[in-house]
Amino acid sequence: MFIVVVLHSFFEMAGMTNVLETVREDDFVEYFIFPQIETHDEQEQENILTALLDKTNKIIHKYTKNFLWHKDDFKLVIRTSTSNFLNEIEGQKEALPPHLYGVSHYGDNIEDEWFMVFLLRQLTKELTGSIARVHDIDGEFLLIEAAEYLPNWARPETCENRVYMYDGNIHLIPHDSTSTTITINEAVSSVRENPTSTVASTEIQNAIKTKLDGYPDKLKDNIHNAVVYIPIGVAKALKAKPNLISAAVQVFCNRDSVDLKACRAMKYFPPENRVKQRVTFTKCLYAMLTHSKYLPDRRTGWNLPPSNSKEYQSNILGVKLACGFEILASQAKPSTDVESDRGWQNYLKSLKDKGYFKDYLEHSLGYNNLLNKAKEYYVDHRDSMHQNSSIGQEILDLSRNIDIEVEEETNLVDDDDSWLNISPDELDKMLQEKYGQKKIFNVNNNSDASSFTEKINSFLNHISDVDGAEFPNENESPIRPPRRKNKSKVSFSSEAKTEETTSNNKINFDPNSFTCALQNILNFSIPEDDSWDLESDSEMSEYEEDNYVKDQSYENAKDKNKLQKYMEEMDRELEGTTIGKSFEKKNGDNFEDIENFKPVDINVNALKYILESYKSQLGDAGPSSNMLGPMGLHLDPKDNIDMD
Repeated sequence: MFIVVVLHSFFEMAGMTNVLETVREDDFVEYFIFPQIETHDEQEQENILTALLDKTNKIIHKYTKNFLWHKDDFKLVIRTSTSNFLNEIEGQKEALPPHLYGVSHYGDNIEDEWFMVFLLRQLTKELTGSIARVHDIDGEFLLIEAAEYLPNWARPETCENRVYMYDGNIHLIPHDSTSTTITINEAVSSVRENPTSTVASTEIQNAIKTKLDGYPDKLKDNIHNAVVYIPIGVAKALKAKPNLISAAVQVFCNRDSVDLKACRAMKYFPPENRVKQRVTFTKCLYAMLTHSKYLPDRRTGWNLPPSNSKEYQSNILGVKLACGFEILASQAKPSTDVESDRGWQNYLKSLKDKGYFKDYLEHSLGYNNLLNKAKEYYVDHRDSMHQNSSIGQEILDLSRNIDIEVEEETNLVDDDDSWLNISPDELDKMLQEKYGQKKIFNVNNNSDASSFTEKINSFLNHISDVDGAEFPNENESPIRPPRRKNKSKVSFSSEAKTEETTSNNKINFDPNSFTCALQNILNFSIPEDDSWDLESDSEMSEYEEDNYVKDQSYENAKDKNKLQKYMEEMDRELEGTTIGKSFEKKNGDNFEDIENFKPVDINVNALKYILESYKSQLGDAGPSSNMLGPMGLHLDPKDNIDMD
């Protein structure tokens, strides 16, 4: 795990340190707190920030006492304006005002990220004059929660650096039509000088506050206690520092072949002396450990009860947990040889993925120079980036501490873990509560096939643009579509005139013609109009002497003949089959001149085969549900959808 601690002032590697310092995993959240500091004296700034950090830590401790983080905790460090700490913005550097800074990884538990947002919001309430900013790999992720209520100008590219928290409220810097970008310095000044004009709308405020409702009390629901048999050394470490459970589970679930060698040796935590303990997990960590399949080597000394025994679960969980601590302990002292250090190999791969080596060929002079600088940086900052080494050393120190006494606990009970199993009905209910999905089509109540296909046709023929499809009836949509943005440079309007193409570079697109052409291709149908009849009298006759028209007509005729031959050949192949009898027919009222002719009922057949596909899914995701869901059509699996 690479949590980057920026030490830029100690480096003179211009153009290189940005890449080195920003190598991190995608599950990060980065946050800033900007206090109101008028002085330019660095020592005074540091004194103010130190006092602020002390207040901040007390507030954080108030809300996070005994809280178990899934991966990284919430931690801030001091940055003064002249410390040469830089923020990389689209390849350009911006010197930020003095602030407190932090970056954390939340792993697989998104709840930790939102709890950090809650902490930042509380800090802006309790620290007068402080402005907070937070973003992650998705950018200004707070706006995602309020996507339905954003102003028309709000897009990912126009909202960058425009979202802040001040006095407990969300602030969205208005967009200036003269410029799409804004610096963090300008944004912070704008919020501080004009807070009433930058505060976001009530709808945006409520959307984000709703997401944060229940913190910190609801964090208790995220805890799971389980009884496990673990080595005494592991029990000592957990008793002294319960948060070590996170690193142990993470490293075990992400183990590799080298880690498995450490698990077979069990040098630091042998299985001979084990005790029964009640260990606290987050629900996410417990689920990860439970579902990570692992059977220990019996030669190591693990004696497990039969799999059907009541004691099996506590024993196997203890084995996995002990292996996690063993892996961490084995990484406590990284090798002085960088090339054999797995952390370096991971770091080097990240640098390559970030384009650090530019276009230099491997082993070339330029490549080697950059490689040597990267090695120097890694060796100097290995402990801060490769945290497993420092965590492993801490575990060894705690496990060897004779002052920590661990006794066998009795009458221990596991928490109910039935929450691990979710039925399809419970999942549907959760999705409906989250997205407001509604059942708007019931086969029993409305089995009219034409009504069913009409809904599908309505969706396919409705307006769509580069921002996505809009639902024909917004009230029937399972997910409310976003508000219309400003018109794109690409116009999909059928009323667009040809003359506009040259004046404003807009693209004219006729959706009706396109849909018709596409359906003809998919149905292998040939339009029955005069435009395909080369011998018909039409307005094109006056161009019959035009060589270009003749060539085009000849090519069209060839295409038509090829398609006709293809259709005739396919008909001959199908003559000997019974496929025609499988289609539902309707009375041929308009075909009195053809004896016993019954045309295929397109609507009924479409409904029939969609329902058969839906039934075969047995409640799981599949082609029919994936197609109907976004259209707002929801079938109840409890309904009798037999078409016979």
